Amino acid sequence: GSEGVITVEEAKGLHTELDVVEGMQFDRGYISPYFVTNAEKMMADLDNPYILIHEKKLSSLQPMLPLLESVVQSGRPLMIIAEDVDGEALATLVVNKLRGGLKIAAVKAPGFGDRRKAMLEDIAILTGGQVISEDIGIKLETVTLDMLGRAKKVHIEKENTTIVEGAGNTDDIKGRCAQIRA
Repeated sequence: GSEGVITVEEAKGLHTELDVVEGMQFDRGYISPYFVTNAEKMMADLDNPYILIHEKKLSSLQPMLPLLESVVQSGRPLMIIAEDVDGEALATLVVNKLRGGLKIAAVKAPGFGDRRKAMLEDIAILTGGQVISEDIGIKLETVTLDMLGRAKKVHIEKENTTIVEGAGNTDDIKGRCAQIRA
């Protein structure tokens, strides 16, 4: 509906539960099927991931190697949201994912133009991260873990991405929701 998304998950026990959580869904799926964690259902689930929100295209990982090292040391998965991930960057991420060195998935940023900027800002507010944008003087080389968004879970399918329980400030999220509804 207009106020949210409903997801149904199989329970591990005999009880039925209803959880109402903050989150968002957008109409972009994984960039490569190699990112899936469940081949049977063709979806990727990342638990407690860091989320890199980058407004440009990623063709080389060289600028973000220090950040990737920090993510690997943290032991947490990483979701990359970018205009696109291609070439050497995509190949390197896929190889690292397949070798098991890095739990990772990449999705294209939702929307276009000014709408994309607004949607990336929405994701940043929800997850408590920053939009990495050279327009505001943040280069990929200088990004640290505390600039990344976080969420309890990210669920990525071929066509959709759902971010569940972002780590953003509750008041900021409520303020942004009120702004959108106005």
